[in-house]
Amino acid sequence: MKDNQLEKPKPVRKITNKKLSPSKPPKFNFMWFYAVIIIAFFVVAQILNTGSTKQISYQDFESNMLKNNDVEKLTVFKEGESAIVNVYIKKDSLKKKTQYAAVRDQRGMMGNGANGPQYNFNYSSFKDVNEAINAVRKDNPNVQKIPVLLENGNSLLSNWFFQGVIMVLLFAAVWLFIMRRMGGGAGGGPGGQIFNIGKSKATLFDKESQVNVTFNDVAGLEEAKQEVMEIVDFLRNPKKYTNLGGKIPKGALLVGSPGTGKTLLAKAVAGEAHVPFFSLSGSDFVEMFVGVGASRVRDLFRQAKDKAPCIIFIDEIDAIGRARGKNNIVGGNDERENTLNQLLVEMDGFGTDSGIIILAATNRPDVLDSALLRPGRFDRQVSIDKPDLNGREQIFKVHLKPVKVSEDVDAKKLSAQTPGFAGAEIANVCNEAALIAARKNKESVDMIDFQDAIDRVIGGLEKKNTLISPEEKRVVAYHEAGHAIAGWFLEHTDPLVKVSIVPRGVAALGYAQYLPNERFLVAKEELIDDMILSMGGRAAEDIVFGKITTGALSDLERITRVAYGMVKIYGMNDKVGNVSFYDPQGENQFSKPYSDQTAELIDHEVRGLVDEVYQKTKDLINKHRDGLEAVAKKLLEKEVLFQSDLEDLLGKRPFEHRTAYDKFVNGPDNSLEPLSGALAPESISLDKEPGEEAPKAE
Repeated sequence: MKDNQLEKPKPVRKITNKKLSPSKPPKFNFMWFYAVIIIAFFVVAQILNTGSTKQISYQDFESNMLKNNDVEKLTVFKEGESAIVNVYIKKDSLKKKTQYAAVRDQRGMMGNGANGPQYNFNYSSFKDVNEAINAVRKDNPNVQKIPVLLENGNSLLSNWFFQGVIMVLLFAAVWLFIMRRMGGGAGGGPGGQIFNIGKSKATLFDKESQVNVTFNDVAGLEEAKQEVMEIVDFLRNPKKYTNLGGKIPKGALLVGSPGTGKTLLAKAVAGEAHVPFFSLSGSDFVEMFVGVGASRVRDLFRQAKDKAPCIIFIDEIDAIGRARGKNNIVGGNDERENTLNQLLVEMDGFGTDSGIIILAATNRPDVLDSALLRPGRFDRQVSIDKPDLNGREQIFKVHLKPVKVSEDVDAKKLSAQTPGFAGAEIANVCNEAALIAARKNKESVDMIDFQDAIDRVIGGLEKKNTLISPEEKRVVAYHEAGHAIAGWFLEHTDPLVKVSIVPRGVAALGYAQYLPNERFLVAKEELIDDMILSMGGRAAEDIVFGKITTGALSDLERITRVAYGMVKIYGMNDKVGNVSFYDPQGENQFSKPYSDQTAELIDHEVRGLVDEVYQKTKDLINKHRDGLEAVAKKLLEKEVLFQSDLEDLLGKRPFEHRTAYDKFVNGPDNSLEPLSGALAPESISLDKEPGEEAPKAE
């Protein structure tokens, strides 16, 4: 079990009522074509299966085959002044030991086997062959009469030389076809381009392959849209800027957390600009061969110059744009740095041409090389933050359009119940709500479905069938009640919305949900209250049962992280002082920027702070022991308690501070309405082993 303050909600894409467009036929797989070619190769070899006969003398033919009545027929081909006689052995005679060896030796790719001819010998002429065979029959009456057939001219298919030529030509045709595909020639496609490995892998979007996403599909990013719309406007109407002496930025870097809409914004630019748009990712430049990345950069900009004016979009540019000079192997060659050097030259080097605008996206701007971020390359950085209340409302409205919702669904209330959610997480909530409503056979999606979807996204799937012993369930109830009591009677904690002992997610036996205020600055007193809130479950177990469990694992992780942040990063400790050892770029990962004495002092102060917080938590729980018992018993009875239930058990919260949800939804004069939904849970698992990772709800 674990209590987490939900700092951000998670989005999902909506479900549309539109008819699905007919699916495209599957792309032809050329591996089948190769298989057909190989089969044809062996079929032709079998057809040409007429030449590898064993040459014998006429005496062997007469004594071992003709007189033994093993010959089925003879065929004679003229070879200059003489003749070549092919001998076909009867199928029954092939079973004899004397003839089986010849058949066995000829069962190769070019062998004749039982189809014959199996032997051949030279003779003076067709007429002499007939006379010689008739003479043998006169002397040996038991010799059967066999047909002797004269073939006009030499058969090409019976000549090993022409067979070899045909097989070589067939093999050459197959080889040329494969090489042309590998080399990206006619009929070739992306992937497997061995000889064009240095070519760019960028996807080109132009008039024939226009993107349908527009700026109307991007909500909650008004400031970021304004920045990139200026670039689009310049491409459409450049004189508006050049007449005043202005120059459009050469590049714009989209920076933001995952799921905030960086790639979506780039798609909107591609759909609105109406100029050629090259799209690729940073990993497309990475290859195991030396020089390939730089070659692909050169080829990309060569294609872009031919299409100028145009836009190049590089997603996840940190794959090649990391700062140079770190962790280099002495004497080694860093292919990634070579690629970055070429990119820097192409973006703003000695021979750089205009007309090419670079868009790039990353969620790790701190690791990028400073030369890449300077004006002239990426002139501006467009920060795409997680949306605020108004932004989330606009995003909900976009994703609710294709969903059939009931009249009680309010985008404003949903946005207030999902603080910290990014656009992708909001889309996920809408999708989950539609799926939940469909599972219940509803005609439309109502507010309860959205609240269940928020629970699902934050806390995980509800596990109603999880077997838990009565003793464990009692421990979980008191643990969650401890969190509820600590949060209810602390001034700076976020108001509790829901507490539950229904198992959810991965080994999460209970959780509490809070409605956090959206704030950018956090005071020391607020951090301490948050630590007391997280310690409430462990303190309740200690007070009630006189023992502690592994259920507080995630709580202790959070408390330790906050405590070290206060002492080591934010300068909130009197003995350590106003210093910060924050290292976002990992420059000090192999060495500490402080002495061993300072490290010992930091550890000592963190441990003292945690001990102080634990004692304050126990004092608070003991002070409100009656409320703890009441909440725990009610949880064992109902399993889920909402804010209104806690007000009935504990009375009104003794603080007058109103939440952002209250002010946004109900206005400045109305009080907060009880919520039946949930926000921001942190699930605390009781049955996790100390070495296991605790489930986290963000």
